[in-house]
Amino acid sequence: MIAAPSVLNAQAKVSEEKNVLKVNTLSLIFGTGSIFYERAITDAMSAQLGVAYLNYKFDNAKFSGLILTPEARFYVKKNAIDGFYVGPYLRYQNFKLEDTVDQDEASYTNYGGGFVFGRQWITNSGFTMDLFFGGHYGSGKISADDGVDNWGSPPFEGFSTRIGFALGFAF
Repeated sequence: MIAAPSVLNAQAKVSEEKNVLKVNTLSLIFGTGSIFYERAITDAMSAQLGVAYLNYKFDNAKFSGLILTPEARFYVKKNAIDGFYVGPYLRYQNFKLEDTVDQDEASYTNYGGGFVFGRQWITNSGFTMDLFFGGHYGSGKISADDGVDNWGSPPFEGFSTRIGFALGFAF
């Protein structure tokens, strides 16, 4: 009987939280700073927007630019923003490409999308952990600044995986 009010208060607290702001810790390994804002829309659905800035060097090429990832999440237990989820997402990427040896520059735009699966936990204090993975397909175009395409096949083309571990707070 004494524990019952505590359980009810914990459940009420979760249902009051409709927003989550978080940072993807795994993206930092790849030179990307990415943040997410998620908002519960119904008891079983949320919408999330991810914004990232990429600054990555590979061999003689440097990539820098913006990534936008809008996403819909459908929660299995109808407790949006807390639990197991699945959802589709779109992705827009716009990068500046630089060849550090030849001093060539180009811009690269990529559009794509995929599906994500994950589990998000929210503690009583509002601390949030989000572990997710999925598949992605993207296609893009390189536009060389000097009109000569020396870049070969575009980066980030075709199928790829998406994985992340985000930490943040629900409010």
